[in-house]
Amino acid sequence: MNQGILKRSKLIFNLCFFIAVTLLMQMGMYVLHLLFGWNLSFNLILLCNKVAHFFGLFFIEYMLNAVIFHTMFVLFIKALKQVIQMRKVRKMITKLRNETTTAHLQKAYGKNLTVLTTDQPIALTMGLFTPHIVLSTGLLSVLDENELEAVIYHEQSHVANKDPLKTFLLSTLASALWYIPFIKWSHKRFKVMREVLADQDAIVKNGTSAHIGSALLKMVKTGQTSLSCAHVSFADTSVNYRIQYILNPKTKMPMQPPVILTLTSLYVFFILCALIFTALTAL
Repeated sequence: MNQGILKRSKLIFNLCFFIAVTLLMQMGMYVLHLLFGWNLSFNLILLCNKVAHFFGLFFIEYMLNAVIFHTMFVLFIKALKQVIQMRKVRKMITKLRNETTTAHLQKAYGKNLTVLTTDQPIALTMGLFTPHIVLSTGLLSVLDENELEAVIYHEQSHVANKDPLKTFLLSTLASALWYIPFIKWSHKRFKVMREVLADQDAIVKNGTSAHIGSALLKMVKTGQTSLSCAHVSFADTSVNYRIQYILNPKTKMPMQPPVILTLTSLYVFFILCALIFTALTAL
């Protein structure tokens, strides 16, 4: 496994999660203060609004309130959609579950695996807290035994690292905190890195890159069906780069954020710092 990519993926996730949780905690406490009159000893949003009000900059106060309530609304809607979609998908899985093939593969690869009876090729890992591999009879008809084994090893890597939960969290944070584009960029980079690392796990277990590479090419050629709930799918993320990396593990992953994205994120950061500094000096 490429330790450099592994470290960068952990860094990106931890950094984005820290930034987002810090902001959301401040926003959440501020919303509770507005709705229920909670007495806050210290809150950055409240301080910024007080300073804006003191200088007569009411539009900033209104804008901050609008952004905060929109952020909370997006988080709620994303969570609600996930619950509804997960229930629908679980019902569909129960209906299409192929008991014979599932039992056969579970003996070889473990209990957290289900095969669905459908002609559509499916290979993904779903489930936030208890990740589960979902395959299809359509996939089994496309891949040979070695390729199928490589795909299962790939998905087992996602299960072990709880990638569906992590990608769902970053996706939700990127949608809610749309005014911090660095998070959206980080979400995309994280997905690519986790796919590359899962490919590498499969290569190590297989002892060759041939099977995962040929499986990926077949999936690209035939197409792959995805589910509506949070999941990580075998062949829907940066396929060209993954093929390059499989052929040449020394291929460098582009990690530099776009200039406009970086400048926008820095602009938002400096505005926040200026508001906080103004608020603190006005105390």
